[in-house]
Amino acid sequence: MEDAYWQTRWQRGETGFHLPRPHPKLVTLWPTFAPDFASPVFVPLCGKSLDMVWLAERGHAVIGVELSELAVTAFFAEQGLVPDQQQQGALTRFSAGHYTIYCGDFFSMSAEHVAGCEQIYDRAALIALPAPLREAYVQHLRSMLPKAQLLLITLVYLQHQMAGPPFSVPPEEVAALFADANRVQLMDHDILSHEPRFAAKGVTALREQVWRLSW
Repeated sequence: MEDAYWQTRWQRGETGFHLPRPHPKLVTLWPTFAPDFASPVFVPLCGKSLDMVWLAERGHAVIGVELSELAVTAFFAEQGLVPDQQQQGALTRFSAGHYTIYCGDFFSMSAEHVAGCEQIYDRAALIALPAPLREAYVQHLRSMLPKAQLLLITLVYLQHQMAGPPFSVPPEEVAALFADANRVQLMDHDILSHEPRFAAKGVTALREQVWRLSW
């Protein structure tokens, strides 16, 4: 998707992907996935997700990247924080409390921006990208973090029934994208009954899959 697409969605308030609470799979699985609560966590394409608040409340420093400055400023305002702002090349660094969020293009990030991270949480990044960008996303993620654990949440549905985003990323694609990584599928649930917006668009089956990956 072009940058303007996401900027427009935030400006129009078309953010059905934003949850009013931490994702239940994060709450259930993270304590066993990452028992070291002192280590920083990278959250790509983070929006203003309350998952970051949940992680911070458990002692993690959170590093995010988000294209929309509207989303970034809203996150800090909603948490009652006034962030320090610094321009770092093509990115603007917003920082306050447990949170550092880089505003700009994910592909403008480097290993320097995520120094010290070995844990990644991706609920809405991979599934936000069309197929041609997903491979590039994974390659760039791994170039920045050559050693890491990733908790990944994906959706699986018949792509012809609905135009993404969010896009369907079936397990065979996860296997291809992370071919040399250690992969464990933690959950696979039918969630269509809890997602009426998908059913309204003609989706007849919707599964949510959760993966633990390490490399």
